[in-house]
Formats: sequence, C-alpha cells, structure tokens
Amino acid sequence: MSTDLYRIDLQWFAAEDEGRTEQPSEYKLRKAREEGRVAKSQELNGALVMLLPVLTMIFLAPRLFRQSVEIIRFYFERCTEADLNGLLVRAFFHYFIKMVTPIALTALAAGIAANIIQNRGFIFSLKPIEPKFSKIVPRLGNYFRKTLFSFEGAFNVFKSLLKVAVIFFAAYITIKDDLPNLLSLLNINLWKGITHIAFMAAKILVTAAVIFLAIAVPDYLVQRRQFIESMKMTKQEVKEEFKTMEGDPLVKSRLRQFMRELMQANIRDNVAKADVVITNPTHFAVAVLYDKEVMQGPMVTAKGQDLLAQRIKEIAKENDVPMVENRPLARALYAEAEVGDIIPESYYTVLATILGKVYAIKGKKI
Repeated sequence: MSTDLYRIDLQWFAAEDEGRTEQPSEYKLRKAREEGRVAKSQELNGALVMLLPVLTMIFLAPRLFRQSVEIIRFYFERCTEADLNGLLVRAFFHYFIKMVTPIALTALAAGIAANIIQNRGFIFSLKPIEPKFSKIVPRLGNYFRKTLFSFEGAFNVFKSLLKVAVIFFAAYITIKDDLPNLLSLLNINLWKGITHIAFMAAKILVTAAVIFLAIAVPDYLVQRRQFIESMKMTKQEVKEEFKTMEGDPLVKSRLRQFMRELMQANIRDNVAKADVVITNPTHFAVAVLYDKEVMQGPMVTAKGQDLLAQRIKEIAKENDVPMVENRPLARALYAEAEVGDIIPESYYTVLATILGKVYAIKGKKI
C-alpha cells in the first residue's frame, strides 16, 4: 500500500492554499471586532492574572498572616464545644471572604485589563457565547490537523514546554542559592522558618510571572499574525464586499477622505489641470475643474490659504491656468467645499459666468 495516503501536508491551514490571498478589508476586521473576534494571547491574560494577585498577596502578607492566626485560634478555642449551631461554618466563610476578596478582585481587574489592552478598548459582544449547533458534531480531522500538524499546534507545545522549563529553572536557581539557609531552618524558630519559606515562594512566583509576561509579547505577535491569516479573503469575497459596501455612508466618507488626501498630495498636477483658479487675491486660492462628461458639477481640485494659496497661484501661472479674483466666492468655496467635492449648487450661477468667460478665451464649450 502506498504511503502517500498517510502523508500529511503541514501547510493545510495556509490561507493561500484555500484561495484566500487578499488582506482582510477594514470592514471585515471591524465586523469581526464587533462580534468579539480579535487577536488575543491567553498568555498575557495568564501572566497578568498571576503577577498582580501575587504582588497583592505579598503586599497584604502581614494582614493575611494575622487573619490566618485569628481563624486558627478561633477554631482551637471552640474545638471542645459540643453545640456550635453552624458558628464554625459562618466563621470560616467570614474569614475566607475577608482574605480572598482583595486577591480575587485584583485577579478580576488583571483579567479585564489584559483583555482591554489586547482589544485596544472595551468590546461588549454576546456573539462568542451564542450556541452553535455546528459544533455539536466533532470534526476530529480538523481538530488534529490544527492541534498537532500546524504551526499553531507546534507553537503551543513549545510554549507549554518553555513555561514548565521556566518554572523549574526559577525554582532551581532560587532553592540552590538559598540551600544553606534552608538547611539551617531546623535550628531557628517557627516564625522565622515560615517567613523564610514564604519569601522564597513569593520570589519564585514573581520571577515566573515576569518571565511569563515576557513570553506573552511574542505570543501576542504570533496570535495576531494567525488572526490576520484567518481573516484573509478570496478575490471573489473582495469583489462582493465592495459591491455591498458601495452604499455604506462610512465607506463613502472614507473614500472621499482618501481622495482628498490624494488630490491634495498631487497639488501641482491638480492645479495644472484646473480650468480656473479663484483667488481672494492674497489669502485664499481655490482651483476648479469641470468635465461635463464625468462630473455632476464643477469640482474643487486644490485649495489653500496664505502660503499655500501663493503656491497654487504660482503653479497656475506656470501652467497658464486662468486666475480670477473674486473675494466672496474664493472665501466661500474655501470654507464650504473640500478638495474632491462638487461645489455647492448655490454657487453654480456665478461660477458658470466665470467658466463661460474662461472657456470663451480658450475656445472651449461649456
């Protein structure tokens, strides 16, 4: 039997192999974000949820120790009483809540902060917890491909091994350096022994948490790369999305903004192609172009104030573009029309008169 049947291609999950060669659009990324799907590293969550509570425990150690002594004393003083009527249970929960609440709240705050940092803001969505019946039927083939025979699976195994090695190494170094003191614990009192062991445990935990935090940085970068790969689109999806989004006001606004920036960047070409430049004459200059074959009305192709206005007039002069002084019109067009916009209809009449005179000079029909 041929062994080719059992050969596994490690690139099964490459986006290009599925025809998804295009970078995800801004719209697709925005929709994914609204649904709660963003690049996220669980390592960062785990590192912060470990580090901050450990620091809280270290800060509150004297208080926690006193409360522990209190509860032990409380139980020993009443251990011979026959009928306590639930007093011991209530006391346990009373002390338990007092001791655990600060640490639990710190862990909760750390988890929320880690998600806000990675999400680049607060996201509220119920989409991730909606039941999906498609997940009831296990897809073992895809599961094993993703967990065992992919970059993601190999990277997760590497992370797990690295974390185990980090904890082992941190504990080994700490204990080795402190071994003489540990051997001397038999000759010191109980309080000193407890504080020494607590200090050593805290040192190991803080060291491990800091290293986990360092591991979380490259992990986040990898998770972001994997997320972008998973969001890639096929050429057909790009075309269909563009058709769908043509009517979206937000997309239209951003396209107009992009066009304005592009036209303003190419100010020399835009002024050179203009039909006329309306001036203030010193403070404002607005270049206008009208092509009745492709435009609904005259368009502002460049505009500027003060030094930029002088530059526009210099370019117009170099390219023999007519300049017409009309202070009210120049000021109004500068204030009410952006580069790439069709001028307001209220100025059509006066601009038509100006263009008529310019076209007459050029021998061009309006």
